[in-house]
Amino acid sequence: MAGVLLFAGVFIVAGAHLPTSAGAADDRASGQSSQAAPASSAPSQNPSQTPASAAPGSSAANAQPAPAVAAHLDPRPRDVPEPDGYRMTDYRAPVPKTLARAHVVDARDAEALLAKGAVFIDVYPRPPKPPGLPPKTVWRSPKHQSIQGAVWLPNVGYGKLADAPESYFRSNLMRLTDGDTSKPLVFFCLRDCWMSWNAAKRALEWGYANVTWFPDGTDGWQEIGNDIANVEPEPGSDGKRPE
Repeated sequence: MAGVLLFAGVFIVAGAHLPTSAGAADDRASGQSSQAAPASSAPSQNPSQTPASAAPGSSAANAQPAPAVAAHLDPRPRDVPEPDGYRMTDYRAPVPKTLARAHVVDARDAEALLAKGAVFIDVYPRPPKPPGLPPKTVWRSPKHQSIQGAVWLPNVGYGKLADAPESYFRSNLMRLTDGDTSKPLVFFCLRDCWMSWNAAKRALEWGYANVTWFPDGTDGWQEIGNDIANVEPEPGSDGKRPE
C-alpha cells in the first residue's frame, strides 16, 4: 500500500512496489491497490532511483524515477524448470533458460532482431494511482526507461489478468501486428523477471507464432553498450493513458 505522509502541510504519496503474492497480483492486474511487496522482491532499474510521490495543488504529474529496490538474487548457477502454467508469485527471481515454442535470445541476438524490425514489447509493471488520496493530490507516476523503439505495455505480465488488462494486452498485440500473427514479437523486462516470461507465454497461447523471449532485458541491453531512454506506456483500453 502506498504510504502517505504529511509534512509542512504537504501530502507525499510513495508508489507501491511489485506484489509477490498471487492475491496481490490479482489486485494489481485489476487496477486495484495492494500491499507493497518487500523491497527485495520487486524489479529495479537503478539502485539510485527514488520512489514516486504525489503533491497536492499541482495540475499535472511530475514524474519521478521508479522505486529503488534491491534484488537479492542467488549468484550460483541454477537450472530453473519451466512451470506448467504461468508464474503466479515472486516475479523477480531466477527464470528458466527456455520457454516452450518461443525463441530465447541474448542481447546481441535481440539487437539484430530490433534492426530487422521486430516489435519489442517491454512489460515492466507500473503501480496504479492509489485510491482515496486527499483532495487535490496529484499522483506522480514513476518514469520508466526502456530500449529505444520498444513499446511499453505495463502490467500485462502477471500470472492472472483481469478483464481490463487482458483486453489492453490483446488489443495492443492486434494493433502492433496489424493482425498478422506471424509478425516477430520480442518480450522483455529486466533480468530475472518472470513477467516477460508470462507475457511471451500468453502471446503464444493466443496464437502468435513468432514469439521471442529476451530474458536479460534492459540489463543485458545496457551491458553490451546500448542506451535506454524514457518511454511512456501505450494508451489504456479507455483511450487514456493509465493513471
